Amino acid sequence: MKKVYCRIENIVGNVITVKAQGVTYRELAEVTTSFGKSYAQVIRLDRDNVALQVFAGSRGVSTGDRVVFLGTGMRVSFSDAMLGRIFNGIGEPLDGGPRLDDNLIPIGGPSVNPVKRIIPRSMIRTNIPMIDVFNSLVVSQKLPIFSVSGEPYNELLARIALQAEVDVIILGGIGLKYDQYLAFRAALEEGGALSRSVFFVHTASDSVVEGLMVPDMCLAVAEGFALKNKKVLVLLTDMTNFADAMKEIAITMEQVPSNRGYPGDLYSQLAARYEKAVDIEGSGDITILAVTTMPGDDVTHPIPDNTGYITEGQFYLRHGVIDPFGSLSRLKQNVVSKATRRDHNDVMNTMIRLYSDCRESRNKIAMGFKVSKWDETLLAYGQDFERELMDLNVNMPIEVALDRCWAILARHFEPVQTGLKDELVKEFWPAQ
Repeated sequence: MKKVYCRIENIVGNVITVKAQGVTYRELAEVTTSFGKSYAQVIRLDRDNVALQVFAGSRGVSTGDRVVFLGTGMRVSFSDAMLGRIFNGIGEPLDGGPRLDDNLIPIGGPSVNPVKRIIPRSMIRTNIPMIDVFNSLVVSQKLPIFSVSGEPYNELLARIALQAEVDVIILGGIGLKYDQYLAFRAALEEGGALSRSVFFVHTASDSVVEGLMVPDMCLAVAEGFALKNKKVLVLLTDMTNFADAMKEIAITMEQVPSNRGYPGDLYSQLAARYEKAVDIEGSGDITILAVTTMPGDDVTHPIPDNTGYITEGQFYLRHGVIDPFGSLSRLKQNVVSKATRRDHNDVMNTMIRLYSDCRESRNKIAMGFKVSKWDETLLAYGQDFERELMDLNVNMPIEVALDRCWAILARHFEPVQTGLKDELVKEFWPAQ
């Protein structure tokens, strides 16, 4: 039986307070105003004082409006009919297609039982050398892309969505500019990936509350597909907007602020989403790749700082490339030279070591030191490394990328200068 209340005690920002009994945390309600109807969700219970977030915002809400508690939490429809569809932050269609109301599943549930998880042993190929060769993306991994505003992180996500060898792509946009949303949509349509994708989008002009729903919507649908034995890749952008939405609501609720004004449960809220990444025994898997923009390029900011303690590495996107020194995939040792080619590990380490030496040679030049013959060789090598491998426009399978690494090494060095094993040199060194 639905509970109906016709008096709102308090309105602060997007939060309203109603005196009610028998209501549960995160329960959904329907608020009827002069502007129409909007959903709201219970976010705090204090005896009979119930605080709710109004999804459409509190504009037009008056103290005499009608609040109906629906007796259930937020849910999203799940079926194969979602593939190729675009929805807003609360699951309503944005593409002009029919509304989906069948097979509703709850969002924001617990993570998969650790007993049912298995150790990941396969990689997700993206055809991006700086990922596949140097920091492999592993099935069921959770990785952030640390970047700053203005970097092409959304373009990188769109390209991964097009090229990743997975069954289903779940794309969640939080606080996107409208042109960014259109760019994502156009990229997926033109690349033919929209048919295997589900897109939940929250734009900067939408209600802040809807932005908080996007990760949970994406992950609930991802779990549904994973339980149907599908390989699912969840792409989220931007988790900084998600955290800022949490901060705004916490301030409205007059919660005691923590570091830089963010709520004290920031870590727990982020972990609850990232820990949904899983490889389910006897079923499919979920891999999460999420953009986190760092305000002022500050990695000690609470959002990237807390994220780093949760995830299994990170990609640093700086100056339009994935930085090989700041980036790390902690699970790559599970697949490098095991799920790939046997020369992978040695070539990867050698290429990065020599590129590090190249960086040192550049520093010597900047400080006015004399450049040796060896320095000149390293500088030439570094230019080829950046142009042929680091450039995000480079697109090639990992086997071709490894062959390219050998070709670059042979172009600038003798085998003895690389420190590579003789058996690998005999098998893979390009013929002169």
